[in-house]
Amino acid sequence: MLSIDDFKLISLDDKEIFDKHYKKYPPVHSDNNFTTLISWVEYSKYKYVFIEDNIIIMSNIKNQIQFRPPWGNINKNLFDQVLMLAKKQDSEYPFGVIDNKTKNWLSINYPKLEFIPKREYFDYVYLAMDLAELPGSAYSKIRNRVNKFKRNYTYNVEKITEENINEIHEFLKRWCLWKDCESDPLLENEKKAILYSMNHYFDLGLAGILIRIEDAVEAIAVFEAMNTDTAVVHYEKGSPDYDGIYKIVNQETAKILQKDFKFINRESDMDLPGLRKAKMSYRPHHMIEIFNINKKSI
Repeated sequence: MLSIDDFKLISLDDKEIFDKHYKKYPPVHSDNNFTTLISWVEYSKYKYVFIEDNIIIMSNIKNQIQFRPPWGNINKNLFDQVLMLAKKQDSEYPFGVIDNKTKNWLSINYPKLEFIPKREYFDYVYLAMDLAELPGSAYSKIRNRVNKFKRNYTYNVEKITEENINEIHEFLKRWCLWKDCESDPLLENEKKAILYSMNHYFDLGLAGILIRIEDAVEAIAVFEAMNTDTAVVHYEKGSPDYDGIYKIVNQETAKILQKDFKFINRESDMDLPGLRKAKMSYRPHHMIEIFNINKKSI
């Protein structure tokens, strides 16, 4: 019988296990991506167990334990065990991050479960070609911002390499001063996640670009493959001194990614109104919906 003691804290050494498993069973939501898990492990206390060709992830945020569905070859016995563990927890939503396909399966096999949509964590997925080319009238306002930026500034696009990665760290220090990270718990934890990713950039197999203006790094984007047709953009940061720079780094990232991927997952909006408006303005092709389960329905 599965026990909470079977779960171990996720570490960088586990990347090979996740990579091998995700090659067989590609993740669909960015929260299950290994880079996301390991970069946010300090905040979310992510643990996992590998059992019967499945990975099961557990988080503990502010003493609220939550299990995720077994990810792999569908095994009802494992679902039974995870739901039993979830029911024992003193959490309002002890079972969550459930995608639509899993939700449909659960609805058939556990008809009493109550699914709560988590809109703030829906992933935004775009056609890479749309973000690269900004076609038609739907993107006219964004194109105008891009063209205005190009008229006002000369910039260079560089891949992030061992030669310039130290400049990324300096840029992130400036970005946190601009955003006053220490005054906002969300930004403070995001800063820690970004710094972890950059400190282990090559170990994690990440890719990225920087935007350079007058010899200074003024924007960055960090991304990787999530599955065969989708790339995920983990981080995108820009200087407030250059109006429109986020439009530029978005488009330049898409120009690179469209060569290998049909879709770009730009993660969620975390219920931030400004971020939601910006992400919606780019006309997502579809959303990756996720749901939590209310404990009382288990």
